Formats: sequence, C-alpha cells, structure tokens
Amino acid sequence: MTLTPGAGVLAARILEDHVLSHSDPATGLPVGPRQKPAAGQASSPDGHTSEQLLQLVLNSVDDDKAEDIVQIDLRGRSDVADYMVICSGRSSRQVASISEKLGDRLKQDMRIQVRMEGKETGDWVLIDAGDVIIHVFRPEVREFYQLEKMWLPAGSPRAAEV
Repeated sequence: MTLTPGAGVLAARILEDHVLSHSDPATGLPVGPRQKPAAGQASSPDGHTSEQLLQLVLNSVDDDKAEDIVQIDLRGRSDVADYMVICSGRSSRQVASISEKLGDRLKQDMRIQVRMEGKETGDWVLIDAGDVIIHVFRPEVREFYQLEKMWLPAGSPRAAEV
C-alpha cells in the first residue's frame, strides 16, 4: 500500500472528526486508544473509577466462591484496560454462574453493560467491563492457557508458579 503525501493530513482530519473510543460499540473490537481521565477524575460516564470497578469485581467473584483470584495491573502496559482479573470455578456450571452474577452486579450497581463470551460452554468466560477485563476459567483450561505467565511480571510469585 502506498501513501500519498497528503495521507497524513487526511488521517489527522479523520481523527479530529471522529472521537476514538477503546472499542467499537457494534463489534466490541478495539478501534483506538482509550481516553485517560485526568488525575482524580472518574473514568466512566457514571463517575466510577477503574479502582472502584476492580473492587466490585473482586468482591463479586470472591462472594461467589471463585478460587485462585489474581489481579493484574495493566496500566502503562496496555491500552485495552487498566486491570485484568483471572479466577477459577470448580465446574462449568460454577464458571457460568460466577460470570452471570458478575454481569448482573455490574449492570445493577454501576450501570455497566458488559460484553461476555464463552458462558454457554463454561470452560473460559471472558468479560469485558471496560477498564477491567475478567477471565473466569475451569482449572484445567486455566492451566492450559497460563494467562498469568504472559501478563504478570517475571519476578512475581504467581508467575513463578505457573
């Protein structure tokens, strides 16, 4: 693909005309960098910070007896989200239940409509809550994919276990 000399100007004008968000509402795919709130400001339209969202997620999965809960700080490492939470359920039914209840709590308490994939099979459910991405696994599937190994710092105790 060859760019013409005016292509950069055209791209800049397109960016000015269209405000980029971190995901396309129709597809859910990333389309541009997320806008970072100024220090001390909430990141969601309803006034919730990513830390408040993270705390609700952690409380929810803990209340529903998720096991081996790990939180990973992605700030400065990824534009997709600020935090990632990885946890396990003992069975496909529990994985689906943890995910469903979390989605309901986020909708009720924070007015966040989450995107959820994989709930039908219950092996690995991916929940996109905007600033927090949640993975709920069956233990065998979690061991196979080893997401913690990819995202945790090399010296952390959990990364060494995996």
